[in-house]
Amino acid sequence: MFDYRLKVFHAAASRLSFTKASEELHISQPAVTKHIKEIESQLGTKLFDRKGTSVYLTQSGRILYEYAEKIRNLYRDLEFEISQVNEQHKGKLIIGASTSVAQYVLPEILAKFNTYYKDIKIELIAHNTEIISELLKEGKIDLGIIEGESQSSFFDYKIFKADEIVLTAKANHPLAHKTLSLKDLYELNLIFREQGSGTLEFIQNRLKEKGIDTSELHTVMQLGSSESIKNYLLHSDCMAFLSISTILNELKNNTLTIIDIKNFSIERNFHFILPKGEQSEMIKLFLRFLRN
Repeated sequence: MFDYRLKVFHAAASRLSFTKASEELHISQPAVTKHIKEIESQLGTKLFDRKGTSVYLTQSGRILYEYAEKIRNLYRDLEFEISQVNEQHKGKLIIGASTSVAQYVLPEILAKFNTYYKDIKIELIAHNTEIISELLKEGKIDLGIIEGESQSSFFDYKIFKADEIVLTAKANHPLAHKTLSLKDLYELNLIFREQGSGTLEFIQNRLKEKGIDTSELHTVMQLGSSESIKNYLLHSDCMAFLSISTILNELKNNTLTIIDIKNFSIERNFHFILPKGEQSEMIKLFLRFLRN
């Protein structure tokens, strides 16, 4: 039901490319240009500027894009609720998840969800916690699942799943099978996640509670994913704090190991973040599925 000209504009604005919009919608590039010129004529304003080969949204274009997002979401919710009346489950759900959750926790869940609700299309966007929160605030995703503990007044937070963060090293590390003290962390070469990572924020807060200043630790490198960190550890004597859900295969295959720290553990919960207020029927259905 999403107005076709608005759909063309949305595709071009999302990608800032008429060529990519034409490929996505399977129409010619002149057709994309025609639809956008018709909207510009109707609104009496220019929506795009060109600088060389690059395309940019004008201020009017940015305003229209924000409303196009809202209209698209309203149409999607309308179609879903109408299908509910007819005892069908049909529509699209856009989920944003922090990288560890998206890579290691959600795929199995989404595969099971798809076996029950084949006509609900899921789009999963993976970023760190900070970016997922921004995407939800801007209405570009329907719900988020995050690792961090910072909370915003813009959202409601619900517990999704328990998790534990553990100190990890390669299985043949010289300190494997030894128990360390917190003070020993100052002597280690450590790898951490990038700034904006919910996991990094959580680790920093828990260590701070125990009197450990992470700025004084020897941070060799900061990497943008758990997968990158795991592969780095396999080729070095560094250690890293990682979610246990990200290293289950490596523990099973005996390539990575957990290093115990005396009288210290990092336990946390993954959280859903949801827009304030009443949720759409599709979000409610997805949450009910996870609870069951």
